[in-house]
Amino acid sequence: MSVTHIGAVGSDLGRIEGPAKVTGEARYAAEQDHLHDVAYVWPVQSRIAKGTVRWIDDDPIRALPQVLAVLTPDNAPRLQPPDDGELAVLQSRTVSYRGQFVAAVVAQTLETAREAAGQLQVDYDSESHDVQLTADHSQLYRPGEPDAGFVSDTDEGDVDAALETAAFSVDHTYETPAQHNNPMEPHATLAVWDGDELTLYDSNQGAYSVQQSLAKLFGLDPAAVHVLNEHVGGGFGSKGTARPNAVLAAMAARVVQRPVKLALHRHHMFAVVGYRTPTIQRIRLGADADGRLSAIAHDVVEQTSTVLEFVEQTAVATRLLYAAPNRRTTHRIARLDVPTPRWMRAPGECPGMYALESAMDELAIECGLDPIEVRIRNEPHCDPETGKPWSSRSLVECLHRGADLFGWAERDPRPATRTEGSWQVGTGVAASTYPAYAAASSATARADADGTYRVRITASDIGTGARTALTQIAAGALHVPTDLVRVDIGDSAFGQATIAGGSMGTASWGWAVTKACVELREEVERRGDIPGDGIEVRAETSAEIKARTGYTFQGFGAQFAEARVNVDTGEVRVPRLLGMFGVGRIINPRTARSQLIGGMTMGLSMALHEEGVLDPAFGDYVNHDLAEYHVATCADVTDIRAQWLDEQDQHVNPMGSKGIGEIGIVGTAAAVANAVHHASGVRIRDLPIRLDKLLGRLPTRIG
Repeated sequence: MSVTHIGAVGSDLGRIEGPAKVTGEARYAAEQDHLHDVAYVWPVQSRIAKGTVRWIDDDPIRALPQVLAVLTPDNAPRLQPPDDGELAVLQSRTVSYRGQFVAAVVAQTLETAREAAGQLQVDYDSESHDVQLTADHSQLYRPGEPDAGFVSDTDEGDVDAALETAAFSVDHTYETPAQHNNPMEPHATLAVWDGDELTLYDSNQGAYSVQQSLAKLFGLDPAAVHVLNEHVGGGFGSKGTARPNAVLAAMAARVVQRPVKLALHRHHMFAVVGYRTPTIQRIRLGADADGRLSAIAHDVVEQTSTVLEFVEQTAVATRLLYAAPNRRTTHRIARLDVPTPRWMRAPGECPGMYALESAMDELAIECGLDPIEVRIRNEPHCDPETGKPWSSRSLVECLHRGADLFGWAERDPRPATRTEGSWQVGTGVAASTYPAYAAASSATARADADGTYRVRITASDIGTGARTALTQIAAGALHVPTDLVRVDIGDSAFGQATIAGGSMGTASWGWAVTKACVELREEVERRGDIPGDGIEVRAETSAEIKARTGYTFQGFGAQFAEARVNVDTGEVRVPRLLGMFGVGRIINPRTARSQLIGGMTMGLSMALHEEGVLDPAFGDYVNHDLAEYHVATCADVTDIRAQWLDEQDQHVNPMGSKGIGEIGIVGTAAAVANAVHHASGVRIRDLPIRLDKLLGRLPTRIG
């Protein structure tokens, strides 16, 4: 099945919901103003990292004016045992990490709820905690299965022997810190009960997924849970599953028998919505005299919580990016007294590719080869891990085209040779890759007698332009202009659909929309006209997804960075970033460029700024707000350009498109780190690249 379009797919249609957002008409989870008698709940967070709640003095708080209820582990509604232990909110006195919800206050106003929660006295029986990840942690273990269903370890050939006999080799350890999701809209929920039916206005990346989770927790038929997320202000993975805020709001609403709202404070975001695990990665590469890899070894150490095992698939991209006859990857995990890590934009690929692409840069220097050339020489003709052919692969072309646009040929390969006053200037490159996933979804398409069409699907637009792209896909499949099509999203009542995550939203939803719209168009053509009561078609894609075998589906790209390092202050600036991508057919150039540039900006932020700073004494991240957790700002983002190839992929899905939400961040941090090394001669192997890591290692300015 392929999409035929008349100027819909491929055009730079502006965001359909744009006017509603800029005028304030769009309503987010915490902004629903049609409900009355709304109460507010404010959580109380644990002040210890491990132990037990011994006593809660809640009587004085219950006596305060406007306080409606105090929820504690002793009186909170009982939930069904969840698959995700983080959702067992107030079900036990056990404290598993600092910041865990241990109580909550419900009041008539937000101010009262927050003030009363701050006054609630909680005593603990504290135990010694373990929160620090080390490469030789005594409790490291091999996990059962990393995220997304990958095996934890792979081993092919004789890696150790190949490394011993390699003409060139590198053996380095790279570290990334904890990084925290901070979407513009914090996690928020408005919960309403009507008898045994629950309605949630919730900021999430998948209304259907949240519906299923909450139904199980409260022992309800899924049809009795209605989740709406028409507008979502960002997610980055942190809203990919139901979070404790949704559970707590629903519990509180059931207790006080009125609508209850919970919008998390920015401080809460650093404890209960997930974060990217810190990683310690040892990369060993061996190459022959021509720079062709004979061995790759990628060993990863990372953390999870005692509440739930979550394993970031950090070494997975290493398994397929380059050819080598001997290859080994491992993941080892430490269970610590910390919150559970979660998805954060390009989980696994992002930190893993920072390490691999930094090591490839170091190998190029050892071999005396251009960093682009060493990558091209190790291009695999098929997936090295599975032996499957690529549905399409354009890494080499991305490297060539990107190099031309960036001016790579003018580069002096010697590090620390170009200076401009007190600034040393250098350039770096790194590859990007991300899977082109798709998951089963369902959609309904309707034709009305007035010549308009309506499509409904439980998609989530988290700022990516999904609503607009799906309108274009629907119009293309229906052979009508986009202004005749309305796409409704963000409602669990529309049926099963995958989340906005894993760069698979548009691919998955678009597949279902295409199928429904093609079938509707054919039915209309068969009938010859549209009756007064319209025609409706429902389609789902589980069979098509199961049949999607025989190829490895992957997007690729090349990231180029220019870095300037001040020899007096150690300050790093990145005046230029260029990304060249091969990601199949672009549905909407305007929103695609926005996504790719956004990912690259986040990668720049990862390279230079983002770092969760752990205080081992308290077992918590001390910089838990946006004043001290630094992210890239407008001053850091100068000339960032995203380009793409006209890549044709007839195998990936009916639209020929690959996901673009995450590939932009992958490789960017490595490109920046490689550029910093080329500029200064200093190699930083632990992110972020702070000035204190450079000072004392930079050359002295002459004159």
